[in-house]
Amino acid sequence: MRAIVIYAAHDLRIEQHEPDHPGPGQLRLRLATGGVCGSDLHYYNHGGFGAVRLREPMILGHEVSAFVDDIGPGVTGFTKGQLVAVSPSRPCGSCAFCLEGLPNQCLNMRFYGSAMPFPHIQGAFREVLVADASQCVDAAGLTPAEAAMAEPLAVTLHATTRAGGMLGKRVLVTGCGPIGALCILAARRAGAAEIVVTDLSDFTLALAAKIGADRVINTGQTPEALLPYAADKGYFDVLYECTGVAAALASGIAALRPRGVILQLGLGGDMSVPMMAITAKELDLRGSFRFHPEFATGVALMQKGLIDVKPLITHTVGLENAEEAFKLASDRSRAMKAQIAFSH
Repeated sequence: MRAIVIYAAHDLRIEQHEPDHPGPGQLRLRLATGGVCGSDLHYYNHGGFGAVRLREPMILGHEVSAFVDDIGPGVTGFTKGQLVAVSPSRPCGSCAFCLEGLPNQCLNMRFYGSAMPFPHIQGAFREVLVADASQCVDAAGLTPAEAAMAEPLAVTLHATTRAGGMLGKRVLVTGCGPIGALCILAARRAGAAEIVVTDLSDFTLALAAKIGADRVINTGQTPEALLPYAADKGYFDVLYECTGVAAALASGIAALRPRGVILQLGLGGDMSVPMMAITAKELDLRGSFRFHPEFATGVALMQKGLIDVKPLITHTVGLENAEEAFKLASDRSRAMKAQIAFSH
C-alpha cells in the first residue's frame, strides 16, 4: 500500500508500506478521502509547531473517511463496503483523565499523525488502515469528502461546548481557515445571534460570508475596523481565537464585553496575553484541545442536513499528486480545505 510520509519540512514522500491485518475489535479500511489539516501543514512547512518537532519519519493525516474492507473478530454493526468516518482520537480509557471523563486529555493518547510523543504516532494517510471499530462512525448518506470533515468539525463542536450557552450570543471569530469557518457553522447551529469574522484573506472571508457570517473584516486592509466594537468595554460575548497569533488575541479581547468567554483554538506556540484586560473585564480564557464524543455528533449533524460542510471543500487531488494538496492548503488566497482522494 502507499502512504504519505513526512521526513522534514518540504520533504514529503509517497512510500510503499506493508498493510496491517485487523485483530479482535478492529476493522481493516480502504481509505477514501483525507483532508489536509493545519497541523499537517505545520509539519510540511516547518517540520513541526512550537516545541513539537519531527524526530523520525511519520505518516501524516488524521481527517479521513474510508470503506470497510475486512472485519476483525468480535466486531458487529459493520458491513464490507460501508462508508465510515474515522476518528483519529484513541484514548486509553484507563488513565486518570479518561476515568474522569476527559478522554481528550488522555495521558496515553494515540492520535493519528502526531509528533508530540516519541516514537511518533503514525497517521492515517495510507491506502489501507486498521482501526478500532470504536473509532468508526457510520457515514451513510454522506459523500467521502463530507465524512472526512467530521474531525475538524468535531474540534469546533468541542470548543462550542466549552463556551457554554451560545443562544443569542454575539460571536467574534478571529482567523477564517477551515477551523474558523467551521466555528461559524457550529456557533450558528448552537444559536449565536450575530457572528463577525476577521482574517487577512479576501478569499476565505468571502466563503465565511457565504456560509452565514453576518460581517467579515479584512484586518490587513482595515486594521481599525474592530475598534468600534471595543467601545463601552466591548461588544462580543464569545471569541473563537483560531489564529494562534498574539495580535489577533489582543484585538479580540479588546472587543469582548465584561464576562465574555475566550476560546483559544489556534496553536501557534506560546503567546503574550493581555492579562490586565482579562482581569479587569472578568473574562474567561478557556483552552480548547481536540475532542472525543463530539466526533459522532458532527457526523449526525451532517447526516441530518443541519450542518453543510460542502462549500468549504475547495480542492481535491489524487494520491499521486498528494504534495499539491499541501501546497494548495498553504495558499489562503485560493483554498479553504484541500483533500486527497485515495479511492472512489
